Amino acid sequence: MQHVTRRNLLKTGGALGIAGAVTAVTGLPAWAWNTRRSVAGGDLETVPPDLVWDAEADAVVHRIFEEEGPARIQEINAILRPWKRNGQAVPTGLPADLRDFIEQARQAPSWYDPAKVEDGYQFYKSRGLYTGLLYGLGSGIMSCAIPDEARAVYHSKGGEDMKDRVSKTAKLGYDIGTRNAFEPDGEMIVTCIKTRLTHSAVRYLIVQSDRWQAGGDLPAPISQLDMMITWHSLATFINRTLADWGVQSPARQEDGYLHVWQLTAYHLGIQEEYIPATWEDAHHQSSLTLDPVIAPTPEGIRLADILLSLAAEYDWGLTRPILDAMARYMCRTSSGESLGDMLEIPANRFWDEAVETGWPWFIAFRERGLWIPGVSSLFWAFDEILRKGLLWAMNEAPPSRIYIEMPVANRSEGSYGY
Repeated sequence: MQHVTRRNLLKTGGALGIAGAVTAVTGLPAWAWNTRRSVAGGDLETVPPDLVWDAEADAVVHRIFEEEGPARIQEINAILRPWKRNGQAVPTGLPADLRDFIEQARQAPSWYDPAKVEDGYQFYKSRGLYTGLLYGLGSGIMSCAIPDEARAVYHSKGGEDMKDRVSKTAKLGYDIGTRNAFEPDGEMIVTCIKTRLTHSAVRYLIVQSDRWQAGGDLPAPISQLDMMITWHSLATFINRTLADWGVQSPARQEDGYLHVWQLTAYHLGIQEEYIPATWEDAHHQSSLTLDPVIAPTPEGIRLADILLSLAAEYDWGLTRPILDAMARYMCRTSSGESLGDMLEIPANRFWDEAVETGWPWFIAFRERGLWIPGVSSLFWAFDEILRKGLLWAMNEAPPSRIYIEMPVANRSEGSYGY
């Protein structure tokens, strides 16, 4: 009998055959998701997302690698550098299939709602400090406890220069919080498409790495499942954490925040049948995808240390022990368990207790202050300076000079730090 792997299952044929093979051969529970809980609607079962990647992007990017070579990828990166705004004409000089892909990828889905996007902006306007902090010391560190993501980041070229990698991730986090994020003069759709192309290049390159395959017959990274897990470590994690902190926003703003993340998922190439329709659906899907995979890896432990060390390099009045304590407090599973020990983030009894005791008081006082006339605008101004300042510091350049580009090689063999 042929050895069963995800790769072999993919060769068996249609979606129903794949889903049946997963249940019958591996004994794993069926993918418990239905399209009625997604933005696609309907009442259909879906293929397990770890068996689906991004066929549209891969068909183009992988063809260019194989037929035109890495040098052509570098030329394309240079051509796309000036392309920043959603409504900006696609530059000339691109392969025809890549141009067609980009034009299709930047079209809005049928469920796009500008009013909800505005509500989402109002959420960011009032909650920018919280989301910025949770993106960095919450979601950023949590990503280190997601094995497939940690391995993909560490073994790809991005893992070799984490300051640059963080700045590119931060650009996406900045763009999504702008008022015109999905408008023609905004940049979020372009940022997503360039990220989508980068993901495809990583998929092509990393499966050729001996280090990636050293653990067995590993499939290509950044599957639909991997992307949804990352999505939940951002959007769903922040929604849950703010609720745990007692930070309440108008329902319209919370729904708007979900909508901008739904649009982000769509433009990142996540299929509509996997994108949750409501926050209730998002938390249900998170319990199916994110919660079960949380685990330590050598790569994840190393990345967490790198990220906290990078943050401690800058003179923000914060020492590494304070940042460690904040990360240990912020980065928690849905059951409330800190991931600090799992990621070997050093414990400090004084600062751990100080953050554990002091943060709820800070939140309580700040929430009262939000309702004092004139204070909200002041907080927003500080939040905006903080968000832009972080981008400048991590990349030593303004946001306009942060370029998301396709890699042409994996991490160099001599740069492994564990």
